[in-house]
Amino acid sequence: MAVRSLTLEVPRGEVFGFLGPNGAGKTTFMKMLLGLVAATDGHALVLGQPAGYVETRRKIGFLPEHFRFYDWLTATEFLRVHGRLYGMSSARLDERIPVLLDLVGLTPHANKRLREFSKGMLQRIGLAQALLNDPQLILLDEPTSGLDPVGRRLVRDIIKAQRERGATVFLNSHLLSEVEITCDRVAFLKHGEVLATRQLQTLLVGEIRVAVRAGNLSAEVVAGLARWTSSARPDGERLTFTVASTDVLPEVMRYLVARGVDVYEFAPQRLSLEELFLQIVGEDGGL
Repeated sequence: MAVRSLTLEVPRGEVFGFLGPNGAGKTTFMKMLLGLVAATDGHALVLGQPAGYVETRRKIGFLPEHFRFYDWLTATEFLRVHGRLYGMSSARLDERIPVLLDLVGLTPHANKRLREFSKGMLQRIGLAQALLNDPQLILLDEPTSGLDPVGRRLVRDIIKAQRERGATVFLNSHLLSEVEITCDRVAFLKHGEVLATRQLQTLLVGEIRVAVRAGNLSAEVVAGLARWTSSARPDGERLTFTVASTDVLPEVMRYLVARGVDVYEFAPQRLSLEELFLQIVGEDGGL
Protein backbone atom coordinates (compact mmCIF):
# COMPACT_ATOMS: atom_id res chain seq x y z
CA MET A 1 0.00 0.00 0.00
CA ALA A 2 1.70 3.23 -1.18
CA VAL A 3 -0.41 5.70 0.84
CA ARG A 4 -2.45 4.96 3.95
CA SER A 5 -4.07 7.08 6.65
CA LEU A 6 -2.41 10.15 5.19
CA THR A 7 -3.92 13.36 6.55
CA LEU A 8 -2.45 16.65 5.42
CA GLU A 9 -3.48 20.28 5.06
CA VAL A 10 -1.47 22.88 3.14
CA PRO A 11 -2.65 26.52 3.23
CA ARG A 12 -2.51 28.70 0.16
CA GLY A 13 0.64 30.71 -0.42
CA GLU A 14 2.94 28.24 1.36
CA VAL A 15 5.99 26.38 0.09
CA PHE A 16 5.51 22.90 1.52
CA GLY A 17 8.16 20.20 1.54
CA PHE A 18 7.38 16.49 1.41
CA LEU A 19 10.20 14.36 2.83
CA GLY A 20 10.56 10.61 3.11
CA PRO A 21 12.66 7.61 2.02
CA ASN A 22 12.29 6.01 -1.39
CA GLY A 23 8.99 4.19 -1.66
CA ALA A 24 7.33 6.25 1.10
CA GLY A 25 4.47 7.27 -1.21
CA LYS A 26 5.45 10.88 -1.98
CA THR A 27 5.04 10.70 -5.76
CA THR A 28 1.90 8.55 -5.49
CA PHE A 29 0.34 11.17 -3.22
CA MET A 30 1.15 13.93 -5.73
CA LYS A 31 -0.50 11.90 -8.50
CA MET A 32 -3.57 11.42 -6.31
CA LEU A 33 -3.88 15.20 -5.93
CA LEU A 34 -3.70 15.52 -9.71
CA GLY A 35 -6.28 12.79 -10.30
CA LEU A 36 -3.72 10.62 -12.12
CA VAL A 37 -4.03 7.88 -9.47
CA ALA A 38 -7.35 6.98 -7.89
CA ALA A 39 -7.44 6.41 -4.13
CA THR A 40 -9.21 3.26 -2.92
CA ASP A 41 -10.53 5.16 0.10
CA GLY A 42 -10.62 8.65 1.58
CA HIS A 43 -10.87 11.98 -0.21
CA ALA A 44 -8.78 15.05 -1.05
CA LEU A 45 -9.66 18.65 -1.80
CA VAL A 46 -7.40 20.63 -4.11
CA LEU A 47 -8.04 24.38 -4.33
CA GLY A 48 -11.40 23.72 -2.70
CA GLN A 49 -12.54 21.05 -5.18
CA PRO A 50 -12.26 17.24 -5.25
CA ALA A 51 -8.91 15.98 -6.55
CA GLY A 52 -8.97 15.47 -10.32
CA TYR A 53 -11.66 18.09 -10.99
CA VAL A 54 -10.98 19.29 -14.55
CA GLU A 55 -11.39 23.03 -13.94
CA THR A 56 -9.08 22.82 -10.94
CA ARG A 57 -6.42 21.02 -12.97
CA ARG A 58 -6.28 24.06 -15.28
CA LYS A 59 -4.97 26.01 -12.28
CA ILE A 60 -2.19 23.52 -11.45
CA GLY A 61 1.37 23.27 -12.72
CA PHE A 62 3.20 19.93 -12.46
CA LEU A 63 6.79 18.88 -13.03
CA PRO A 64 7.11 15.08 -12.64
CA GLU A 65 10.35 13.46 -11.53
CA HIS A 66 10.52 11.16 -14.55
CA PHE A 67 9.33 13.19 -17.51
CA ARG A 68 9.13 12.00 -21.11
CA PHE A 69 8.94 15.06 -23.33
CA TYR A 70 8.38 15.10 -27.10
CA ASP A 71 12.04 15.40 -28.01
CA TRP A 72 11.43 16.14 -31.70
CA LEU A 73 9.88 19.50 -30.73
CA THR A 74 11.83 22.69 -30.15
CA ALA A 75 11.62 24.39 -26.75
CA THR A 76 9.16 26.95 -28.13
CA GLU A 77 7.02 24.30 -29.83
CA PHE A 78 6.97 22.21 -26.67
CA LEU A 79 5.69 25.09 -24.55
CA ARG A 80 3.12 25.99 -27.19
CA VAL A 81 1.73 22.43 -27.22
CA HIS A 82 1.33 22.44 -23.43
CA GLY A 83 -0.15 25.92 -23.50
CA ARG A 84 -2.83 24.84 -25.96
CA LEU A 85 -3.62 21.86 -23.73
CA TYR A 86 -4.30 24.40 -20.98
CA GLY A 87 -6.63 26.24 -23.37
CA MET A 88 -4.36 29.28 -23.64
CA SER A 89 -4.79 31.49 -26.70
CA SER A 90 -2.07 31.91 -29.33
CA ALA A 91 -1.75 35.59 -28.44
CA ARG A 92 -1.26 34.76 -24.77
CA LEU A 93 1.34 32.11 -25.62
CA ASP A 94 3.21 34.53 -27.91
CA GLU A 95 3.53 36.77 -24.85
CA ARG A 96 4.14 34.11 -22.20
CA ILE A 97 6.65 31.74 -23.85
CA PRO A 98 9.53 34.24 -24.32
CA VAL A 99 9.11 35.36 -20.68
CA LEU A 100 9.38 31.80 -19.40
CA LEU A 101 12.32 30.87 -21.62
CA ASP A 102 14.14 33.90 -20.29
CA LEU A 103 13.16 33.02 -16.70
CA VAL A 104 14.74 29.54 -16.92
CA GLY A 105 17.76 30.72 -18.93
CA LEU A 106 16.87 29.00 -22.21
CA THR A 107 16.28 31.96 -24.54
CA PRO A 108 19.38 31.11 -26.66
CA HIS A 109 17.95 27.59 -27.13
CA ALA A 110 14.39 28.56 -28.00
CA ASN A 111 14.56 26.88 -31.41
CA LYS A 112 16.69 23.90 -30.44
CA ARG A 113 15.06 20.45 -30.38
CA LEU A 114 14.67 18.86 -26.96
CA ARG A 115 16.65 15.79 -28.04
CA GLU A 116 19.68 18.08 -28.10
CA PHE A 117 19.11 19.29 -24.53
CA SER A 118 21.19 18.18 -21.56
CA LYS A 119 19.43 16.73 -18.52
CA GLY A 120 19.67 20.06 -16.74
CA MET A 121 18.19 21.91 -19.72
CA LEU A 122 15.31 19.43 -19.86
CA GLN A 123 14.70 20.07 -16.16
CA ARG A 124 14.53 23.79 -16.86
CA ILE A 125 12.12 23.48 -19.79
CA GLY A 126 10.00 21.18 -17.64
CA LEU A 127 9.84 23.86 -14.97
CA ALA A 128 8.87 26.42 -17.59
CA GLN A 129 5.90 24.29 -18.73
CA ALA A 130 4.82 23.90 -15.09
CA LEU A 131 4.55 27.71 -14.87
CA LEU A 132 2.89 28.34 -18.24
CA ASN A 133 -0.62 28.96 -16.94
CA ASP A 134 0.31 31.10 -13.90
CA PRO A 135 -0.85 28.21 -11.69
CA GLN A 136 -2.32 28.68 -8.22
CA LEU A 137 -0.80 25.34 -7.16
CA ILE A 138 2.59 24.08 -8.36
CA LEU A 139 3.63 20.46 -7.75
CA LEU A 140 7.36 19.88 -8.19
CA ASP A 141 8.70 16.33 -7.91
CA GLU A 142 12.51 16.46 -7.54
CA PRO A 143 12.82 19.75 -9.50
CA THR A 144 16.60 20.14 -8.94
CA SER A 145 17.75 16.55 -9.46
CA GLY A 146 19.55 17.25 -12.75
CA LEU A 147 20.77 20.75 -12.01
CA ASP A 148 24.15 22.20 -11.07
CA PRO A 149 24.44 24.70 -8.16
CA VAL A 150 23.60 27.63 -10.46
CA GLY A 151 20.50 25.82 -11.70
CA ARG A 152 19.41 24.94 -8.15
CA ARG A 153 19.69 28.56 -7.13
CA LEU A 154 17.60 29.54 -10.16
CA VAL A 155 14.86 27.11 -9.08
CA ARG A 156 14.94 28.48 -5.53
CA ASP A 157 14.53 32.03 -6.84
CA ILE A 158 11.62 30.95 -9.05
CA ILE A 159 9.88 29.19 -6.17
CA LYS A 160 10.32 32.29 -4.00
CA ALA A 161 8.82 34.48 -6.73
CA GLN A 162 5.84 32.12 -7.09
CA ARG A 163 5.21 32.26 -3.34
CA GLU A 164 5.38 36.06 -3.42
CA ARG A 165 2.66 36.19 -6.08
CA GLY A 166 0.45 34.00 -3.86
CA ALA A 167 0.90 30.56 -5.41
CA THR A 168 1.20 27.40 -3.30
CA VAL A 169 4.23 25.21 -4.04
CA PHE A 170 4.35 21.53 -3.12
CA LEU A 171 7.96 20.35 -3.23
CA ASN A 172 9.24 16.79 -3.12
CA SER A 173 13.04 16.65 -2.92
CA HIS A 174 15.84 14.44 -1.62
CA LEU A 175 18.15 17.47 -1.37
CA LEU A 176 17.48 18.44 2.23
CA SER A 177 19.72 21.50 1.98
CA GLU A 178 17.41 22.83 -0.75
CA VAL A 179 14.35 22.12 1.38
CA GLU A 180 15.89 23.96 4.35
CA ILE A 181 16.44 27.07 2.26
CA THR A 182 13.19 26.97 0.29
CA CYS A 183 10.28 25.60 2.33
CA ASP A 184 8.04 27.15 4.97
CA ARG A 185 6.88 23.83 6.37
CA VAL A 186 7.74 20.15 5.91
CA ALA A 187 6.03 16.79 6.44
CA PHE A 188 7.94 13.57 7.13
CA LEU A 189 6.47 10.53 5.39
CA LYS A 190 7.17 6.83 5.89
CA HIS A 191 5.23 3.78 4.66
CA GLY A 192 2.53 6.07 3.28
CA GLU A 193 1.86 7.86 6.57
CA VAL A 194 2.76 11.35 7.78
CA LEU A 195 4.86 10.90 10.93
CA ALA A 196 5.26 14.61 11.71
CA THR A 197 4.74 18.06 10.24
CA ARG A 198 7.03 20.91 11.30
CA GLN A 199 7.27 24.65 10.72
CA LEU A 200 10.75 24.85 9.24
CA GLN A 201 11.79 28.26 10.55
CA THR A 202 10.75 27.39 14.10
CA LEU A 203 12.36 23.97 13.80
CA LEU A 204 15.73 25.26 12.67
CA VAL A 205 15.78 28.07 15.22
CA GLY A 206 14.46 26.20 18.24
CA GLU A 207 15.17 22.46 18.15
CA ILE A 208 18.31 21.66 20.14
CA ARG A 209 20.08 18.31 20.50
CA VAL A 210 22.16 17.86 23.66
CA ALA A 211 24.97 15.32 24.03
CA VAL A 212 25.96 14.54 27.63
CA ARG A 213 28.79 12.43 29.06
CA ALA A 214 28.19 11.73 32.74
CA GLY A 215 28.62 9.25 35.58
CA ASN A 216 25.98 7.96 38.00
CA LEU A 217 23.24 8.13 35.38
CA SER A 218 20.37 6.05 36.76
CA ALA A 219 17.22 5.04 34.94
CA GLU A 220 15.25 7.13 37.44
CA VAL A 221 17.25 10.26 36.62
CA VAL A 222 16.85 9.71 32.89
CA ALA A 223 13.10 9.22 33.33
CA GLY A 224 12.95 12.53 35.18
CA LEU A 225 14.12 14.34 32.04
CA ALA A 226 10.65 13.76 30.60
CA ARG A 227 9.57 17.18 31.88
CA TRP A 228 11.84 18.76 29.22
CA THR A 229 12.09 16.05 26.55
CA SER A 230 10.60 12.73 25.43
CA SER A 231 13.68 11.71 23.46
CA ALA A 232 16.29 10.96 26.16
CA ARG A 233 18.48 8.05 25.04
CA PRO A 234 21.06 6.72 27.54
CA ASP A 235 24.00 4.58 26.42
CA GLY A 236 26.35 3.90 29.32
CA GLU A 237 27.92 7.23 30.22
CA ARG A 238 26.46 8.82 27.10
CA LEU A 239 23.08 10.51 27.02
CA THR A 240 21.41 12.38 24.15
CA PHE A 241 18.13 14.25 24.12
CA THR A 242 16.42 17.17 22.38
CA VAL A 243 14.79 20.27 23.83
CA ALA A 244 12.63 22.96 22.27
CA SER A 245 14.80 25.88 23.39
CA THR A 246 18.16 26.71 24.95
CA ASP A 247 16.24 28.45 27.76
CA VAL A 248 15.71 25.14 29.58
CA LEU A 249 19.33 23.98 29.47
CA PRO A 250 20.46 25.57 32.79
CA GLU A 251 17.49 23.94 34.50
CA VAL A 252 18.38 20.56 33.01
CA MET A 253 21.99 20.93 34.17
CA ARG A 254 20.89 21.87 37.72
CA TYR A 255 18.55 18.86 37.75
CA LEU A 256 21.34 16.45 36.85
CA VAL A 257 23.83 17.86 39.38
CA ALA A 258 21.22 17.97 42.17
CA ARG A 259 20.63 14.24 41.69
CA GLY A 260 24.28 13.36 42.08
CA VAL A 261 25.12 12.96 38.39
CA ASP A 262 28.79 13.65 37.55
CA VAL A 263 28.58 15.74 34.37
CA TYR A 264 31.80 15.63 32.31
CA GLU A 265 30.44 17.03 29.04
CA PHE A 266 27.27 18.94 28.20
CA ALA A 267 27.16 19.95 24.52
CA PRO A 268 24.04 21.52 22.97
CA GLN A 269 23.82 21.61 19.16
CA ARG A 270 21.06 22.71 16.82
CA LEU A 271 19.51 19.91 14.79
CA SER A 272 19.97 19.98 11.03
CA LEU A 273 17.08 18.92 8.84
CA GLU A 274 18.99 15.75 7.98
CA GLU A 275 19.39 14.88 11.66
CA LEU A 276 15.73 15.56 12.29
CA PHE A 277 14.81 13.40 9.30
CA LEU A 278 16.81 10.48 10.71
CA GLN A 279 15.36 11.05 14.17
CA ILE A 280 11.75 11.01 12.93
CA VAL A 281 11.92 8.57 10.03
CA GLY A 282 14.65 6.32 11.44
CA GLU A 283 18.05 5.08 10.27
CA ASP A 284 16.39 2.35 8.20
CA GLY A 285 14.53 4.91 6.10
CA GLY A 286 17.53 6.57 4.47
CA LEU A 287 17.28 8.92 1.54
